[in-house]
Amino acid sequence: MEKEMTYEKAMKRLEQIVEKIESGEMDIDSLAKNLKEAKTLVEYCKEKLTTVEAEVKKCLDL
Repeated sequence: MEKEMTYEKAMKRLEQIVEKIESGEMDIDSLAKNLKEAKTLVEYCKEKLTTVEAEVKKCLDL
């Protein structure tokens, strides 16, 4: 994954992977590689959302 990954970039990449899977464009080797990448991206996005949620909650509690 990129060093300067943003939530938006991660989501865009996930959308690209899903589109390729749904269209049947991937061979089995690419599928395995892309599913591994997608898992990493989903974990990144979850972590990012959790962090932002905590920051917003902290701001609202002030």
